Amino acid sequence: MSVQDRTTVSTRWRTVDIVTTAVLGVAFGVVFILWNLVNSAVALVPPVGGIMNGVYLLPGVVAGLLVRKPGAATFASTLAAAVSLLASPYGGIIVVYGLVQGLGAELGFALARYRSFGWGTAVLAAVTAGLATTVLDMTIYYPAVSFWAVKVPYGALTVLSSVVVAGVLGLLLVRALARTGALSAFASGRSRV
Repeated sequence: MSVQDRTTVSTRWRTVDIVTTAVLGVAFGVVFILWNLVNSAVALVPPVGGIMNGVYLLPGVVAGLLVRKPGAATFASTLAAAVSLLASPYGGIIVVYGLVQGLGAELGFALARYRSFGWGTAVLAAVTAGLATTVLDMTIYYPAVSFWAVKVPYGALTVLSSVVVAGVLGLLLVRALARTGALSAFASGRSRV
């Protein structure tokens, strides 16, 4: 991690932070509407369905990496889920998922004390978001399935998917946006990418 990836924690939200986080939430909500069509077919097989979860964890990780404020991950993730509710086959529980997934990503940023936003923190936030999703899925949808045959492989595939999609691709997305100059109002846009 470079020195430029470290910042001091500022908990004060600016208007640009709120608007950007909301735009991220809405944009990912539209992505979720399309992703739900693909996911509904694959999710029927619980261990394999874990592979699909990384996309749902993107808004929390990306918002946390981009906005770098406590609450950004939860706000973006919950809003994305609420937007996807407009065309979701899953019903209102999807908003609970957005909240839990956002809180999971938030935990990763909190463990890094909102001071580091490089590869380690991106992966940590992705792992904690993936674990939060796994716990919720196993509690609600698969409480009676075998721990070793279903729960462990599902959790491992969810965390792997989360690390690759939300952690790695999420950080690459933020860095690509920073290179365009679009993030100049944020610390993430002023860091060396």
